[in-house]
Amino acid sequence: MTRLKVTLKHSPIGREKSQLATVKGLGLRRIGGSRVLENTPSVRGMVKKVLHLVDVEEVAAEQADGE
Repeated sequence: MTRLKVTLKHSPIGREKSQLATVKGLGLRRIGGSRVLENTPSVRGMVKKVLHLVDVEEVAAEQADGE
């Protein structure tokens, strides 16, 4: 199964509270911070909500385990 590497590129300060909560729910804390998450419908929905704040790339499960 593939995974998604999500990186916070813009600050959520001044955004809607729901967008701030979504960024926190993805586990992103600071600009430049990344998380490798399972590619599930719920994670994709969260990413779609804050797509203007993050960069997303697919990584293979083998690569994600090494990080």
